[in-house]
Amino acid sequence: MPELPEVEVIRQGLAPLVNGRRIEQVYGSGKPLRLPVPIVDLQTRLPGRRIVGVDRRAKFLILRTDGDDRLLIHLGMTGRLGLFGAEVPRASHDHLCFLLDNGMEMRFNDARRFGSVQFFSARRFVAADPFAGLGPEPLGKGFTAAYLQKRALGRRLPVKGFLMENRVVVGIGNIYASETLFAARVHPLTPAAALGGEQWRAVVRSARTVLRKAIGAGGTTISDYVNAGGEAGYFQLALAVYGRGGKPCHRCRTVIERVVVGGRATFFCPLCQG
Repeated sequence: MPELPEVEVIRQGLAPLVNGRRIEQVYGSGKPLRLPVPIVDLQTRLPGRRIVGVDRRAKFLILRTDGDDRLLIHLGMTGRLGLFGAEVPRASHDHLCFLLDNGMEMRFNDARRFGSVQFFSARRFVAADPFAGLGPEPLGKGFTAAYLQKRALGRRLPVKGFLMENRVVVGIGNIYASETLFAARVHPLTPAAALGGEQWRAVVRSARTVLRKAIGAGGTTISDYVNAGGEAGYFQLALAVYGRGGKPCHRCRTVIERVVVGGRATFFCPLCQG
């Protein structure tokens, strides 16, 4: 599943290409996604509107129009969002296509259909508050050691699972939680409540460093992820522990171990993170 860096890379790639463009038509495949596709709203409310912003919150892309409507897109497991010439044949899993006034189409492709597209008018967006309950952005000011330590009080949950809770912090998925804890030298099975202030400070520094490096490398491509231009990311070449079970640690040469935390594969160095 695309995590924060991958979604941010797509946002950065799309924004300069679609900002100011007018939506002419909306095409839908008629197939359901994880949530019902609001095709009637999309086809009646969006044509004639200009895109005035492409934002991100957690793993959601947010397209804003000059009518102050918002389109929330979640990529799910295999979702892709990119621009193509209208003359390029649509693929079998292109479930939504937005024809723009320059002849390009912004297409949402999702082979497994675990993604979602939601439409909100300005009034409904405020009333629904779709991001209520979400934690801070890991690259934002609210993500601090003091905040994490307070949220971890009494929590026996392994710190790996704690960092993956959207109510605690958004966007740190399976890959980057493992990488963050390796960089911070924190064992992933440590109960969240057992970490002290210095360890939490290391986690915050490491998370920000790992995520920024991943964004700079275009994200991590493990299977399906590509950016808005259809290109794979390169951060997988720099992964320290994720997916490297049984291989030597780059830092100390100890064999990387694999365990399952909350149903997700977790990788760590038993010496560096002991």
